Amino acid sequence: MKTRELAAFLDRELKVEAFEDASNNGLQVDNTGIVKRVCCGVDASMQFFEAAAERGADFLVCHHGISWGNSLCRITELNYDRVRFLMDQGMALYACHLPLDAHPVHGNNALICKALGVTRLKPFGSYDGVEIGFSGRLSKPTRYSAFKNKIQKIMHTEPQSMDFGKRTVSTVAVVSGGAADGVGEAAAKNMDVYVTGEPKLSAYSVAQEKGINAVFAGHYATEVFGVRALGEFITRQFKVPSDFIRFNVPF
Repeated sequence: MKTRELAAFLDRELKVEAFEDASNNGLQVDNTGIVKRVCCGVDASMQFFEAAAERGADFLVCHHGISWGNSLCRITELNYDRVRFLMDQGMALYACHLPLDAHPVHGNNALICKALGVTRLKPFGSYDGVEIGFSGRLSKPTRYSAFKNKIQKIMHTEPQSMDFGKRTVSTVAVVSGGAADGVGEAAAKNMDVYVTGEPKLSAYSVAQEKGINAVFAGHYATEVFGVRALGEFITRQFKVPSDFIRFNVPF
């Protein structure tokens, strides 16, 4: 398969042009033009690049790429190290940030909802005028303690929480990553629990005063879902082998 053909296919599938994003979504680093193996990961770090190289990958898919705004206006220091490694290894880099959070099939938030048993999904979580998360209902009311245990199980992490709401929950809103401020919208929309990645001090008082539960499962842990699903999708569509590489990142 050709690199730019795969990148263009992903651009269309993920509707990257529909999003205003700090990330320069799409193909960020090209290669010689051929894709034989794909590796997917959350962050475009040297740790991920080296692990992908060991697997013989030549097309990398990341949620957090290396090109944000004008961040590559100077190819020095860490930028130089990363770009040089990719080019030396002949590896292309494709990044997709907000479009992969928001996608109703391959996206982080839709897949978290699916794993938690949240159905009847509606768009939720306004970010620059675009809703990137989802809200919905559990199939039956669930003890909040059991709901938190399920998050721990599917995320493989120890979540933090702000426990100011109902002891039995039915309505859930999810926005992956660093979206603690969404707790206010969740409360305004009568959600029983809000799930996101990173906690934030300002969210504490909001959750307390609005009487809502908020669970913070980790920025990294909430964003493994999309890239993993995207690799599987690429393999199904094009018969190109793919690997998902996960690291033990506690944040």
